[in-house]
Order: sequence, then structure tokens, then C-alpha cells
Amino acid sequence: MKKGITILGATGSIGISTLDVIKQHPHEFNVIALTANKQVKRMQELCIEWSPLYAVMADSDAATQLEQSLKQTGSSVKVLSGVAGLNLVASLSEVDMVMAAIVGSAGLLPTLAAVKTGKRILLANKEALVMSGKLFTDAVRQYGAKLLPIDSEHNAIFQCLFFDEAALPSKTPENLGINRILLTASGGPFRTYSIEQLHEVTPQQACAHPNWDMGQKISVDSATMMNKGLEVIEAHWLFSIPAKQIEVLLHPQSIIHSLVEYIDGSVLAQLGNPDMRTPIAHALLWPKRIKSGVPYLDLIKTAQLNFEAINFNRFPCLKLAYEALNSEGTATTILNAANEIAVEAFLQKTISFTSIPKVIETTLSQLNGRAASSIEIILEDDKQARELAQQIVNNS
Repeated sequence: MKKGITILGATGSIGISTLDVIKQHPHEFNVIALTANKQVKRMQELCIEWSPLYAVMADSDAATQLEQSLKQTGSSVKVLSGVAGLNLVASLSEVDMVMAAIVGSAGLLPTLAAVKTGKRILLANKEALVMSGKLFTDAVRQYGAKLLPIDSEHNAIFQCLFFDEAALPSKTPENLGINRILLTASGGPFRTYSIEQLHEVTPQQACAHPNWDMGQKISVDSATMMNKGLEVIEAHWLFSIPAKQIEVLLHPQSIIHSLVEYIDGSVLAQLGNPDMRTPIAHALLWPKRIKSGVPYLDLIKTAQLNFEAINFNRFPCLKLAYEALNSEGTATTILNAANEIAVEAFLQKTISFTSIPKVIETTLSQLNGRAASSIEIILEDDKQARELAQQIVNNS
């Protein structure tokens, strides 16, 4: 019987890669719903190709345009809009799994809606855990959802661990015999830049990642290493491991996606070409393996694998992420919100590349985090952090 799937963020790089894997296995999956923000033309193309039951546009004007354009083609796809529409298609009874690939904080509520209906969650939206780690993981346990990581690093760690079931978070590091988790990072396009050179970086340069094809926001996060900082926070909640046992290692080739070091001295690593279709295929029918369409890794052609220690002076965003995680509560919510505002300002050329961590640090210093005990508190602190970060940007 086919598995029903909703893809949150269907027009992004993860969404497109997911559909590419599904296309290779037409007898395994049924696309129930696709969602996007404002990309009407691309969503219309996907609706014509996949004929989902629902299409959701986060932007209401975009939803109106999509509905009109689909009617002209004779399509029967039902068009919805806004958070209510996203929450609905994430929790439909005919949906077995949800690809949570909306970038940023906008993905939190629909992903939680899927969790509360016990779906298999393919988690590509790291902000859901960054903003609401304890609340989110408690909900996963409470509602019996299955949580499978899609980020290449966390999927690699998952593949190097041993679980009795698919649900995460699972056992404690002590029960699993883990000494350390090693998250690999390419270092982005500016790994060899001097701190002085970073002052002149442009948005175009920051979005030109050497190994991965990603959207603008994630590409900038990779360049500042905030992406890795968010992954440290995500790993903490996924694998129930303290920050002091999570380390980041520069690995320019992006072939080893992460490693797990055990207390007996063994180190397990997951290797593969830098292509998100591999972790997507791994999670779609876990524990069954299916073809992803990714070329097999040629170790002879790869020739060598290099590793370097992290320079926190060059990548202050990573240091800020560790500090926010150690502060607990909504500090990570504030970190994420300030980062989203700062990155957008950089992309609009309002602030410089090196001003991104300054905006985040100033926001964190002026707002006191608190216990993230409810979604209302999390969203309130997120809103306050965005408003303060925007003020800092405006005054810079």
C-alpha cells in the first residue's frame, strides 16, 4: 500500500529532491499535499505534474493566484493558504509522513501539527528543534510520532547509531556508549579567508557554496557557520547528548557527513557524495533502503579527506550557538530569530557579512531567555527578538 506524504516546502531544494526520489519509486508513495510560500509558477508546475489533493501557499495573495491559474488548466487540486492550511495538510488522516522542509521559524507550527497526529516526521527544518527543543521532543514522545533526521549530518549520525525503533530522541548517550558526536562542516566558501577579507564579502559570494546546492538563507548560514551552530543545537535534542560532547570538525570535501566516537575507541562515519537525496531516501522508507539516484561514491577519485579544527574567531556565529544552547530555555529561540533578521538584512545589502554575528550577539545580550514551557512563550520571545534585531539593523 502506498504511503501518503505531505511535503512542506515543496519548491525548495529539499522539496524538489524529495520529489525526485519519489519519482523513482512510483509504487511506494502517494503525494497528498504540496506547500510553498510565494512561488506560484513553480507550484503550478508541480501541481500539474503530481496532482496532489491539496496545494498550500503560505502567502494568501499567492494562493489566490495559484487557485486561478489551476482552474484555467482544469485542475481539481484544492488550494489553501496560511498557517491554518499548512497545519491542515500536515495532519490529514491520509498522510503517513510529512517532509518538514520549510526554511526558518515558519516551519515550526505545521511540523508540530504533524507531530501531534503521530506522523513519521522527516525533519529537514532544524529551526523546529532550535526554537522549541524540549517542547518538540516531549510532543514526539507523547503522540508517538516517528522522528527521522534529514540534515545530512544528523542523518549520518542516525545511521552510525543503533536503535530499537525509529523514533527519536531515543536512548541516552550512556546507554548507547557514545563518547562524542563529531559534526563535519565544509567551512563554506570563506574557509580560507582572513578576518579582514570577510568584511568585503557580498551576498552573491556567500550564496556560492562549494559543495551543496541550497537556498540563499541556508547558504549564508553555512558561510557564517550558523548553520552548523543550529545543527549542534538540533543534535543535542535529537540524540539527548550535552553540548560538551558535540564537536564540529572542518572537512572541506563534504564526503564524511558526520562521525560517532564510542567509549571503546571505535569511530563510525557515514560517507557519501554531497547530495541530499541520500538522507531523504534513507528516511522515506526506513529501515528499508531504496535507491536515491545519487551516484555511488568513488573513493579513488576522491583521493583524500582533509580535516581542520574550528577557528571560532573566524566563525563567531558557531560560538554564539554553543553559548545559547548552554544558556537553555528560549535563548536558542532568540538566537534563531536574530539570525534570520540579520541574514535577510545582509542579503538586502543593509548590513555587512561581519555584522551578522554582531546583530545576533547584541540581541542575545539585551533579551533574557526564559523557560520554553509553552509554544506561546516561544513565539512571544521569537517576536521580541525579531523586533529588537530589526531595530539593531536599522540603527547600524
